[in-house]
Amino acid sequence: MDRPAPDVAGEAPAAGRAVRDDGPDAHGSDADGRTPGQAAAAHAPGYAPGRTLPLRVEFVRQLRRRRTMAMFGVLLALPWVLVVAFQFGPAGRGQGSLRLSDLATAGGLNFAAFALSVSASFLLVVAVALFCGDTVASEASWSSLRYLLAAPVPRDRLLRQKLVVALAYSAAAVTVLPLMALLAGTLAFGWNDITVPGTGEVIPAADVLPKFAVVIGYAMVSQLVVASVAFLLSVTTDSPLGAVGGAVGLVIVSSILQAVEALGSLREFLPTFWNAAWLDALAPEPEYGGMVKGVAISVTYSAIIVAFAFRRFRRRDVVS
Repeated sequence: MDRPAPDVAGEAPAAGRAVRDDGPDAHGSDADGRTPGQAAAAHAPGYAPGRTLPLRVEFVRQLRRRRTMAMFGVLLALPWVLVVAFQFGPAGRGQGSLRLSDLATAGGLNFAAFALSVSASFLLVVAVALFCGDTVASEASWSSLRYLLAAPVPRDRLLRQKLVVALAYSAAAVTVLPLMALLAGTLAFGWNDITVPGTGEVIPAADVLPKFAVVIGYAMVSQLVVASVAFLLSVTTDSPLGAVGGAVGLVIVSSILQAVEALGSLREFLPTFWNAAWLDALAPEPEYGGMVKGVAISVTYSAIIVAFAFRRFRRRDVVS
């Protein structure tokens, strides 16, 4: 009688015992959810998952990209373009006009507030969507994502590192524009007290400067939904343009729905409804209720979307 063939360990398999297959599945992962490279490196001497893809390396990689330099170039140049536009415009503003655009030349702080208001609804949205939507999708389009995972970089760490860098560049984009506008406006129109739009009240510049820091911080938080949606689309598609365009499209749709008064109080749950709430912080008696609601809406949406992005990427097939 022939003896059963021995298995890898040199022993015959027991009768009726199922042989487990731990090979890679359709997603390129083994039974424990690891890619073949990660499974092999898990037993390699000296392998430390926490040392793969350092933040410094990712920061430098993103900084050297042309789209990063081009976007920051546009953000830094816009305030000076606005200064030139005001210089060629009418010499004075209409009597009794208290619109933010008419008060832009009243001083550096007024000009910075105007520059932030005209850029927050589109230019900053594009910048944040570009930094967060291009980060993973570009790796997939270049076919380099599979090699990063085979390095091996754990999937969660790869996403975390890229998200941290993308948010850092997004925060820098939201910060440099109003700061450059403050510098350009001060040089062009002087360092004067701020004139509040709508009421015409004058507040000392020294009292407004700390509030302006709060305004910039709120502008960052209000862009979190754009960042998270762009990041989710970035881990879903191989097209960087699709990820960026999808996030920008969300803002456009939300802005359109925001104008539909028939929605009533439901509009308060739209991600763009509270974006302009930072104007209340520049009032003589600041009102932060709208900003608190805006932060709650933005953080809640962002946390849910980012969690879904991580879940989606763990199951994504990056082999094909």
